[in-house]
Amino acid sequence: MKNRTRSQTAAVPLSGLLRKSDGRRSFRTVGLFAGIGGLDLGLTKAGHSSSHLCEIDPSARAVLARRFPEIHLHDDIRTLRGLPQDTDVLVAGFPCQDLSQAGLTGGIAGARSGLVAEVFRLLRRQRVPWLVLENVPFMLQLAGGEALETIVRTLERLGYLWAYRVVDTRAFGLPQRRRRVLLVASLEDDPRTVLFGQDAGEPEDGPFAGRACGFYWTEGVRGLGWAVDAVPTLKGGSTVGVPSPPAIWLPDGRIVTPDLRDAERLQGFKADWTKPAEAVVRGSFRWKLVGNAVSVPVARWLGESLASPRAFALQGVRELVQPGAWPTNAWNVGDGRFTADLSEFPVRRKRKSLEAFLRYEPKLLSQKATAGFLARMEKGNLRFPPGFIDALKRHLRAVARAA
Repeated sequence: MKNRTRSQTAAVPLSGLLRKSDGRRSFRTVGLFAGIGGLDLGLTKAGHSSSHLCEIDPSARAVLARRFPEIHLHDDIRTLRGLPQDTDVLVAGFPCQDLSQAGLTGGIAGARSGLVAEVFRLLRRQRVPWLVLENVPFMLQLAGGEALETIVRTLERLGYLWAYRVVDTRAFGLPQRRRRVLLVASLEDDPRTVLFGQDAGEPEDGPFAGRACGFYWTEGVRGLGWAVDAVPTLKGGSTVGVPSPPAIWLPDGRIVTPDLRDAERLQGFKADWTKPAEAVVRGSFRWKLVGNAVSVPVARWLGESLASPRAFALQGVRELVQPGAWPTNAWNVGDGRFTADLSEFPVRRKRKSLEAFLRYEPKLLSQKATAGFLARMEKGNLRFPPGFIDALKRHLRAVARAA
């Protein structure tokens, strides 16, 4: 969307439509497209309680059954007839495969991501006070912003006030550069008090010398996926269980891939959180479960903000007046669509360096993988940090000798 400045000193309400409360609020939640429970675990840690979870993947359901044994578990949203009457918050991290830059890019009408229509079917049968949606930021620009336009237009027709914000997992103490859209909608309250009450500002990456750097060795021609002192976004891998972990250039010169248990920890789960999936699928499929999950600390921050909404003051408020790619935050609380100057870091919690974070022995990137990555690099025209190509060549010689 193109922006039009409403005024240089736009007055923004500090409390919006928020109902006053003397204490923290505790909500009853229902989780759709629950995956391995990242959203639900984070909300539970924030003091909310989940009554029902819905997930179609048998391996993910095996994890949910073990980790949330007391919660009712349904398999297919398409056969879910309705929501419990006492539902306060409906949570849905709906499938991103058709919206992801690395995925099918089929758009909101794609076979998987189009399942968000089932969320609206349930809401038409029973309005719930709050809705939380989560997805990848590529949805903001795919097909000129059509995916998000479809979602928010439907919410407006259903009577919901909405706001969204892109947040980065690094803000919450984990060394993973993972950007996600959090959309919060409410029938009565101002969702901006949940998403906009904190802003710590974007940090500087700083020099990479002496620090571990993550990158994707599977994207050597079209993109490096580089991250300083962090890994790039963990991905789901293939549908047949071929993992797609990032690589890490360690300060000692080694090129490695993290252990799966550290990948789980990079999402905020305990090590071996997805182990129960091995009763259904082989272990390599666990990478897909981890890569598709919602980072637990992100969900916990969201849950804490739902429990204790904050007053907010926004800078650079601009009206959105024309269709197109969406900005990294926006809202409509009943008087039009707007955006403001907000970073993707609501907070900046202290985090360990990537090298110190890794608890389990990583695996050296193989000779075949390293050679293939170098070959793709030579075909592309990407720019690389100083010393990176030389480090890859030294690593290739070392693993070749070891082989």
